[in-house]
Amino acid sequence: MRRQNGCLPPKRLPQLDPLMGTDVVLQNLGAARKFGFLDLLKSRHDTHGLTFTTNTYLRTTINTCDPVLIQNVLSFQFHDFGMGPLRRRSASPLLGRGIFTTDDEVWQHQRALIRPSFVRAQVTDFTIFGHHIDQLIALIARRNYTVDLQQLFFRMVLDSNSEYMFGESVGLMSETASESATTFHHALDYAQQGTILRLRLGNLMFAHRDKKFRDSCRTVHAYAERFVDQALEYRRAQAMLPDEKKDGNDGTRPKYVFLNELAKDTDDPILLRDQIVNMLLAARDTTAGLLSFTFFMLARRSDVWAKLRADVLQHYCEPLTYDAVMEMTYLRYVLQETLRMFPPIATNSRMANKDTVLPVGGGPDGKSPLLVAKHNVVTYSTFVMHRRKEFFGPDADEFRPERWETLRPGWEYLPFNGGPRICPGQKFALTESSYTIARLLHAFSGIENLDPTEWREQLTLSLTLNNGVQCRLTPAA
Repeated sequence: MRRQNGCLPPKRLPQLDPLMGTDVVLQNLGAARKFGFLDLLKSRHDTHGLTFTTNTYLRTTINTCDPVLIQNVLSFQFHDFGMGPLRRRSASPLLGRGIFTTDDEVWQHQRALIRPSFVRAQVTDFTIFGHHIDQLIALIARRNYTVDLQQLFFRMVLDSNSEYMFGESVGLMSETASESATTFHHALDYAQQGTILRLRLGNLMFAHRDKKFRDSCRTVHAYAERFVDQALEYRRAQAMLPDEKKDGNDGTRPKYVFLNELAKDTDDPILLRDQIVNMLLAARDTTAGLLSFTFFMLARRSDVWAKLRADVLQHYCEPLTYDAVMEMTYLRYVLQETLRMFPPIATNSRMANKDTVLPVGGGPDGKSPLLVAKHNVVTYSTFVMHRRKEFFGPDADEFRPERWETLRPGWEYLPFNGGPRICPGQKFALTESSYTIARLLHAFSGIENLDPTEWREQLTLSLTLNNGVQCRLTPAA
């Protein structure tokens, strides 16, 4: 296969231990502890090119930030790659058999259940968002306008998205938030940290013996089971109704509730629980992270804040509508630039499920065909790719929303992944984020940064800020 396709070996990262790669793993773990794993990855690509291999514990990984290679893995040769058993084992204590760990027919079926939740008519309905933003603004006022916005965004997004997906809010923004909801929120954080550590350990994940991690996974599952009970009750109630009175059979079009559709699809409580945990995780982290990074930059860039607020106020109306938000052009640029610099999934991977050939990645210049053997892993970094100067200009490391006035990128810009596994909720996330930002910039006339330090990565299954968004907001007159 290598000879027939003219494949050349890729570059290799120099390793003191080329067989087991202990030095590389320790370097990765050390950088992560110092909040610098992504910078380490970027420096490796700066030194060794777009594509290079590493060997860790009898596993070959192809590391890349080449959009052509990534497009082939995620799209053109989609069926040659999957999540792979290593990813499933690392994430299974938390995510079980959910959409983020499964492949083939199981994944296709799960995605088909999720997709109707994000049809335009539901995504553009601001009624659910509005109530939770009202709570957020009131909470900021009660805290005398001095807050860590990231903590509040995570709570608010989980509240609004759980109501959207399951018909009931977790209730973290309430003054009377239940102890179980708060415990679940913190357990989900810790369980994610353990999951990414297990993934970094690879074939040595058996050495990860953290009781708190296991307890956190059990806490998350126990909280999700309340939604499982609701789903099973809905299923029983539907079964007792005559056919003509079941949802959708009486000529009406009920609102699509993901939890109800899950209940129609299966009565397996474990499968229901796994799907719910996967969706709760997706519902919280990526949107909350996007909002946090946006306000982290706004607090440090008074010029961007002023320009953005002027754009928001020019098109603002009461009640705020989807069409009005879509008119806020500079708001769109700010979100695109935030997603470029801080993509929600900063690194991702796929495992080859058979021997296959990629058209690029081989040879000293990375432009020759590359043989990928079965079970080899392709790890790709959107964080590194989004900061490549040949795509985004000599100031690619700077936050400059104006670049999006003329920028029309292709596969070099992947904030929501690409190919068949592209995020089905991307429009939902962008709409919710846009609405939230517009409401906050209408409610507050200024923002003061209270944190003199640079951003520190918190890299679990998604990218967030280790140092949060410490700021003081000024209420509008």
